[in-house]
Amino acid sequence: MKSLTAYLILILSFSSFAQIKESITYGFRHLVINYQSDIVDVLIKSKEGEENIKKPLFLFCQGSLPQPLLKLDKETVFSVFPFNTDNLLKEYHLIIISKPYIPLVVDIKQLGNNYTYIDSEGKTPKEYNDRNLLSYYTERNLFVLKQLQKLDWVSNKQLIVAGHSEGSTVAANMASQSKMITHLIYSSGNPMGRMLSIIQQDRAQEKDSENMRFAEKDFKYWEAIAADKDNKDATEGDSFKTTYEFSIPSMDYLNKLKIPVLVCYGTKDWSAPYNDLLRVDCIRKNKTNFQFNAYIGTDHNFFPLKEDHTPNYAIYNWDKVAEDWVKWLREL
Repeated sequence: MKSLTAYLILILSFSSFAQIKESITYGFRHLVINYQSDIVDVLIKSKEGEENIKKPLFLFCQGSLPQPLLKLDKETVFSVFPFNTDNLLKEYHLIIISKPYIPLVVDIKQLGNNYTYIDSEGKTPKEYNDRNLLSYYTERNLFVLKQLQKLDWVSNKQLIVAGHSEGSTVAANMASQSKMITHLIYSSGNPMGRMLSIIQQDRAQEKDSENMRFAEKDFKYWEAIAADKDNKDATEGDSFKTTYEFSIPSMDYLNKLKIPVLVCYGTKDWSAPYNDLLRVDCIRKNKTNFQFNAYIGTDHNFFPLKEDHTPNYAIYNWDKVAEDWVKWLREL
């Protein structure tokens, strides 16, 4: 992950719906919004010197895992976005919203595997687990966008929502529920739901052996989830309720969208066959508002695969993917 030098910028004053912390923001405006009983951290990245220029919003919905938005390593902070933001900032204010009850800023030495936040007991906070749901993220994010659109420097002519991996499902669900959103970018999602990605991944590891029928365990797991879909116990990972909600096929509501939709995916991703299915279905239905960008030979995060099927991290394609987003938006 790329990093950038931390620096302090002026913190703006906003209307009463938000409270602003007097803290170092590392190149971002930091907005604190009250949603129901929760405190929501929002980071806003604008082109330097154009913070008050009226531009549309571009919301990026990150993938899974309880990671803080700002991960510190001595005097630098890891890049919040996985892509170069320069071209997007020419036309948009970029927005990203924190995970619930995960601190905004954490030193990487205090994080667990995959830079995930754990509390003093070595666990993911219960408050996060209880809210780590498609329904919660959708409602919370739409609330935040409604508040942001009241600000003087926000243009309401467009509202772009992009999501990657789990975030693609959040973004798609948001677009299906709100007329505010004018464009959707659906990146590395599975239109048929999370459970089928789990099954597809295990199918690839199976061999002709009774001891390696991994997908059979997945089906039993899914049976347990379906029988107890409101269970929020997350002691062994995502709760049944979380997995159930993210396993509802987004294809059902993607197909109903009339706004422009860009679908991006690596052809070696576990979800690739289901994105191909969505594409075939869109062609059959003559849906001209969809465009598909398939990145040949790349994985979930657009890394090409080596001969041994492991990612080649030396080739970083995220910047190209984001440039393709800009090109698509400009050509509409």
